[in-house]
Amino acid sequence: MWYYSDAIYLGKGMKNNYDNIAGYYDVLSRLVFFRTQVNAQLDQLKAIPSGSTVLIVGGGTGWILEEIAKIHPSGLTITYVEISVKMIELSKQRNTADNILEYVHTSMEDFKSPVSYDVVITAFFFDNFSAETIGRVFNQLHVLLKSGGKWLFVDFYYTKESGKKWQWLLLKIMYLFFDKVSAVEAKSLINTEHYFRERLYLPVKTAFYYGGFIKSVIYLKSE
Repeated sequence: MWYYSDAIYLGKGMKNNYDNIAGYYDVLSRLVFFRTQVNAQLDQLKAIPSGSTVLIVGGGTGWILEEIAKIHPSGLTITYVEISVKMIELSKQRNTADNILEYVHTSMEDFKSPVSYDVVITAFFFDNFSAETIGRVFNQLHVLLKSGGKWLFVDFYYTKESGKKWQWLLLKIMYLFFDKVSAVEAKSLINTEHYFRERLYLPVKTAFYYGGFIKSVIYLKSE
């Protein structure tokens, strides 16, 4: 069962909108990263408790909904927030079994909800934003997540101290490409670790993929 909510998106222009490449986004991802982006997310899904309320932000084509349904064929209430209407259209075609789905067409910056969530999922989401926007969006999500809730985080990872030249070069190419096709706001990758640390999140499980270029963390909200 699913519901659709088209929030009145007047918003912030059309930044970070992947409508132009929605139909072949997954193919592009797999051409470059093979299945590592997928595996980084799949390895976290067993951490979702039965009967949870789940917030997925920037979920793209929605393939993850089918993978969640394989583990939890019923009992979940999932809110799927996505700025790209074409991505939402693709997501609606997924088999979500008997979970309750609400698709919300809006940016996270404009998203409002009376619901508190047991689980928040952000995969390759924060890499779209400038440092200023990240802080604001992080705080929004922090407020929506229940105390003791889980935040499933996956994103690219690079630091000047430990990063490799090929990672830096690949990031440059990616940001140039996505600036042209999706008007991505960010010009470089912003490290988000300190936001979780300052809010006293506990990293329960951390893993690296693709030569350390992709990082996944299951965070526990302790406040």
